[in-house]
Amino acid sequence: MQPPGRSVALAVPLSDEAVRSVRCGDRVTLSGVVYTARDAAHKRMVEALEAGAELPFDPQGQVIYYVGPTPPPPGKVIGAAGPTTSYRMDAYAPALYRAGVKATIGKGARSDAVRQAIVECTALYLAAIGGAGALLAQHVREAEVIAYPELGPEAVQRLVVEDFPAIVVNDTMGDDLYLRTASAR
Repeated sequence: MQPPGRSVALAVPLSDEAVRSVRCGDRVTLSGVVYTARDAAHKRMVEALEAGAELPFDPQGQVIYYVGPTPPPPGKVIGAAGPTTSYRMDAYAPALYRAGVKATIGKGARSDAVRQAIVECTALYLAAIGGAGALLAQHVREAEVIAYPELGPEAVQRLVVEDFPAIVVNDTMGDDLYLRTASAR
């Protein structure tokens, strides 16, 4: 196995094998379908799970991107699509990992409960670069609202992405890039 910090291309949906193949600090690019959701959508999805209802998409192997994209400018499929702060989804993320979601993308550190769920569920937490929403939008080929349209930019969208860049922050081994970086100081 190669040391962390390498570049890895991942196809979504993610398999357990693909998730286990990357480590904290690896740079990844994602290609395939990614779903968007923020706080309000997460609350609704977890309430649906608790009620025994289906989610707006099959969560098996999927990736959720914490983003509320801006409206698309003329000729574009999406506006700026930068990550939002992940801790706002920490109360909901473990239930979605347990439902089959294999990775989430956002910015900032995660709670102990989320890091534990990542290990237990063979999942990942990836960070996208904050403040680079216009650049990240260039990796989105299609965007379609699939649930909760009344939430506006926080509605669940189905994005088709190509070579979407992110960094592995939390991996299946329980490693945390933010904690590693802090302890190295």
